Amino acid sequence: MLLAGLTGGIASGKSTVSARLVEHGAELIDADAIARRLLLPGTPTWQRVRQHFGDDILTADGGIDRPALGRIVFASPQRRALLNELTHPPVMAQIADRLEALQAFDGVVVLDVPLLVEANADRSYEAVVVVAAQPETQLRRLVELRGMAPDDARARIAAQAPLEDKLAIATHVLWNDGTPDELLAATDDVAADLLRRARDKHAGADDG
Repeated sequence: MLLAGLTGGIASGKSTVSARLVEHGAELIDADAIARRLLLPGTPTWQRVRQHFGDDILTADGGIDRPALGRIVFASPQRRALLNELTHPPVMAQIADRLEALQAFDGVVVLDVPLLVEANADRSYEAVVVVAAQPETQLRRLVELRGMAPDDARARIAAQAPLEDKLAIATHVLWNDGTPDELLAATDDVAADLLRRARDKHAGADDG
């Protein structure tokens, strides 16, 4: 397999890119989706998060109220670090299991990690795709499309690694300050390159 990391700031359009890469045949490992499953009511991770953050972060049916939890952790670096300590190890363990199961796959495996830079994950990425948008674009989307208060939106953006840190590790950059069609077309180009590299790697392995 060819392992590609996918990352980008909040409201950058990363979900659109990951879905398009899957349409091109990539296998997707979505760290956020894994985290949501690990936080389902009654799971060990859910119990630990509830113990540390209290019942105020629960919905009526016992689920995690993600906006409520977000308001807490994005207002406090210490609380955010605590949440990461509780959730990152089980998420990374499940990612490792998925990667192990895909060892024989000869295509592209996309590891979607929103905090790839922040987590400083020690992985042998053969490509890193960064979906980038200017902070003012992110802010507008968070306020207009997600109904977030401007101060909350700014706190979310500021809590993530600066865009330049993401760009510094990128092999492919998808700028998304334009139209959805422009992003999809650019993603198609990146997918074609990743698939070509995966084919070349597989052919090289066969020759060896």
